[in-house]
Amino acid sequence: MKRHLIMNALLAAAIAIPAFSISAPAMAAENAVAQMRAQPSGVYQYRVGDFQITALSDGTVPQDLFKLLTGTNEPEIDKLLSRSFLQNPVEASINAFLIDTGSKLILVDTGSGEFFGPGYGGKVIGSLKAAGFEPEQIDDILITHIHTDHSGGLVSGNKIVFPNATIHVGKPDVDFFMNPDNQKKSGYDMKYFSKAEAAVGPYLAAGKVKPFEGRTEILPGVTAIPTPGHTPGHSFYRIESKGQQIEFWGDIAHVVSVQFPKPSITIVYDVDPKKAAAQRAEQFKKATDDRRLIAAAHFPYPGIGHIRKDGDGYLWVPVDYKDRAGR
Repeated sequence: MKRHLIMNALLAAAIAIPAFSISAPAMAAENAVAQMRAQPSGVYQYRVGDFQITALSDGTVPQDLFKLLTGTNEPEIDKLLSRSFLQNPVEASINAFLIDTGSKLILVDTGSGEFFGPGYGGKVIGSLKAAGFEPEQIDDILITHIHTDHSGGLVSGNKIVFPNATIHVGKPDVDFFMNPDNQKKSGYDMKYFSKAEAAVGPYLAAGKVKPFEGRTEILPGVTAIPTPGHTPGHSFYRIESKGQQIEFWGDIAHVVSVQFPKPSITIVYDVDPKKAAAQRAEQFKKATDDRRLIAAAHFPYPGIGHIRKDGDGYLWVPVDYKDRAGR
C-alpha cells in the first residue's frame, strides 16, 4: 500500500513538471512582440552663420507612387526604388524649419496640421515645443506654397495657431488658391482651394498675410525666390548669415529615390507638371554648380543636405549628423 502511494506521488510530480517542459516565462519570452511606441518629436539643429536652424518633423505619410507619379511606369518606379532599398509605397517626410536669427523667430512652412487626419502629420507644434518654443513666439512664417501639407498647421479647429506671426507667401499662390473660379479654369482638384481657404483665410481676414512678387528681401538676411511650376507662387527662401547660406525648397521634388536619378518624372500634385519638371532640372543644376546647402520639405528628415551630379541624374547627400555642444 505504501509503495502504491509513493508511485502515485511520483506520477503526479512527473505530470506536473515534465522533464522537457518550457516554463511559462520562457514561453512568454519566445512569443513576445515589442510594443509599438510613438516616435519622439523630431528636432534637429543646424548652424548657419549666426542663425540657428531647427528642422521640425511633422511626421511622415505613405505615398503610393504607382498612383502619384507621372511620366513614368511601374517597372521603372520599382527599379529606381530598388536602388535605394525601397519599395512602393514609400514614406514621405513632412519637414518644417525654424530659424532663430537672435532677434526673430521665423518658421518655414507649418506642416499639415489636422487636415490629413489622426496619425498622418500634424506633429509640428509638438516638435516646436520639444525645441523649447511656443507658437505665440513666432514672428514670421514663410510659406513655400499654399498646399495643405505646408500651410495646414496655420490653424487648429478653424482658429489661428500663430497669433503674433506675419505670413509671407508668393502673391501668385494667393491669387490662384484663394479664388475658387480658378478651379474651373485649371481643372485642379477643388480640395486644394477649399483647404487653402480654411488654412490661410483666417490670416487674410486678420490682415496678417503679406504676399510678395518677384525676388524680394522680405526680412534682413531672408530673400524670397520665386520658382513657379509646382504651384504658381511656389518659392524658395534663401537665408544668409556671415557669408553662409541655406535655401528652403518646398516641393521642388517629392521622392528623392526617383526624381533625383530621373528629374523629368512628375507628380499629380503639380499644378503645371511640364513647368515643374523644367524648374526642378534648372534648380538641381544650380544647386550642384554652386554647392548650395538645401533644406527640403519632403526629403527624408531632417531634409538638410547637398546635391551632386550622378551620371545622367543627381544624388542627394545629407549633411553629417552632429550632436555635441559648440557645433
